[in-house]
Amino acid sequence: MAIPDTTDTLSIRKIAAASLLGSVVEWYDFFLYGTMAALVFNKQFFPEFDPLVGTMIAFATFAAGFITRPLGGFIFGHFGDRIGRKRMLVMTMLIMGLSTFIMGLLPNYTAVGIAAPVLLLILRMLQGIGLGGEWGGAVLLCVEHAPAGRRGWYSSWPQLGVPIGLLTSTIAVTAVTALPDEDFQGWGWRIPFLISIVLVIVGLIIRLRIDEPPPFKSLEALDNKAKLPLLEVVTRHPKVTLLAMGARVSESVTFNVYNAFLLTFTVTVLNLDKSIVLNALLVAAVVGFGVILAAGRMSDRVGRRPVFGAGAALALVSAFPIFWLVTTGNPYLITLAVVIGWGFAACTMFGPEGALFAEVFPTRVRYSGMSLVYQVGVIPTGAVAPLIATSLVSAFTGSAWPVAVYVMAMAAITLVSLYFLPETNERDINDADADADLRRDKADSATAAR
Repeated sequence: MAIPDTTDTLSIRKIAAASLLGSVVEWYDFFLYGTMAALVFNKQFFPEFDPLVGTMIAFATFAAGFITRPLGGFIFGHFGDRIGRKRMLVMTMLIMGLSTFIMGLLPNYTAVGIAAPVLLLILRMLQGIGLGGEWGGAVLLCVEHAPAGRRGWYSSWPQLGVPIGLLTSTIAVTAVTALPDEDFQGWGWRIPFLISIVLVIVGLIIRLRIDEPPPFKSLEALDNKAKLPLLEVVTRHPKVTLLAMGARVSESVTFNVYNAFLLTFTVTVLNLDKSIVLNALLVAAVVGFGVILAAGRMSDRVGRRPVFGAGAALALVSAFPIFWLVTTGNPYLITLAVVIGWGFAACTMFGPEGALFAEVFPTRVRYSGMSLVYQVGVIPTGAVAPLIATSLVSAFTGSAWPVAVYVMAMAAITLVSLYFLPETNERDINDADADADLRRDKADSATAAR
């Protein structure tokens, strides 16, 4: 049973804006932690280690947030497919926002000893659970409400939460790092965590006013919901799930290497001022804003795979030049490097990503399927990317070329995976008939194999 497109332009814009604001809150919180792990947490929560080792341990807690993201994806994906997208998004925002706010109140290691890093780890894991359920639901609201031929465009709106979240978190960190170092380490670092509660309140008010998308309403009308959505994903759509996970690899690694790791590398290894990379990230975030929108819209016209593949190809060929630019120590060349790697390569992949991963799954398991791809696929890649990159630099006595090889290898995996994925930009996603969905998936798999 196909349902008519009843979402007018004004409504879908409101829905996309609501998804965007929630996404900004989530990514502000997540990026803030990554930046503070490099600047503060190694000293405040792991002070008894060598600076580089302490940073590696802080990045291990950074990875913990990624490890719990699949749990959030499984939980909220299941109930998002069973009882609705909207209610899950309200819960994810509460979990993520409150965890970040409480981080700003945590006592440090000097005050309470081992309890400090333990509490930090627990809150980081809760952050991961919230984000694990957030991304799929926010993108789905846009994809499932958007008219045919515009899904890439509107689903790129919540993706803007990444550069805006990075931009706002970097501005917040830049402001507090302007304080004398003693004040910054003592209390200034807490301010960006505490002020996030304002964004949470505004986001909750907006999300409570949006409606469930038409394809999900169609499922409810037909009483055709999956009883165990995640099980159905892995048993009925295994090939497309694995290929989508492979496609996710380069975007995940590129984002996290050129964000969290690069800050550590320039400060710890190159002995540069932290403001250089922070300023570079600000410029990259502004560039990335436009790139995400352009990539999303272009994917409606030429397809998801060509646009996504262009970003991965750029990540592959630019890895060595980027690290050469960084090692010059020149602030302008470092900014250029970050803009190429983060603002262009990663954001080109991020633009069509939401639509691509939503469209490869049928409505009845779409929330669970895309959450599985996005959150599980990130564990062996983006979750440990800063840790792997830092370990490589440590093992090779400060040299960055092994990190460039790592970035290139991940880009190659993405390009191979995209080659075998079906093109989805012209797919009808409003069909709530499970048998039709399965026949379509098998046909796409056969086409990709040929």
